[in-house]
Amino acid sequence: MLSFKMFLCALTLTLLAVSLEASKGGGTPNYNYDLSGSDLTRLYNSPVYKAERMKRPLDGSSVIFGPLSHSGVRVTLIDGAQWLVHKGGNYGISSDTVVVDVQHMGPQWRVVETAEFEGMKTVADFVAAGGSDYSLIFDNCHMGSRRMMNQ
Repeated sequence: MLSFKMFLCALTLTLLAVSLEASKGGGTPNYNYDLSGSDLTRLYNSPVYKAERMKRPLDGSSVIFGPLSHSGVRVTLIDGAQWLVHKGGNYGISSDTVVVDVQHMGPQWRVVETAEFEGMKTVADFVAAGGSDYSLIFDNCHMGSRRMMNQ
């Protein structure tokens, strides 16, 4: 059972994370697509050979501090192409777990875990493991990226 001090610490960190997320700005999300149609279907059906769980600081921060960071999974396909599968509030339309070209990753991303999948899972499996709905407390990017690596 959590002590009261631990509860207050967790609550404070959660409120800080919420305020950091809120500071990104509101408004209508801007959905940009790297692929669509049959190209997107082909990507989702592509076997994943290597997966790397990655972390970066939250927007507006320069350090990674536990849950006050953002995580996702960089997948490598047989042809060497790499894609980032990650989740966040309003990242996508039908799912908050999305796939983006690694060209959108900044230099602050760091590898925290690596696994070989040898083509036994597809990009779609990683998206499904990430989960369709985002919740800061109950199903955030860290929880989704751990599920992706543990499938």
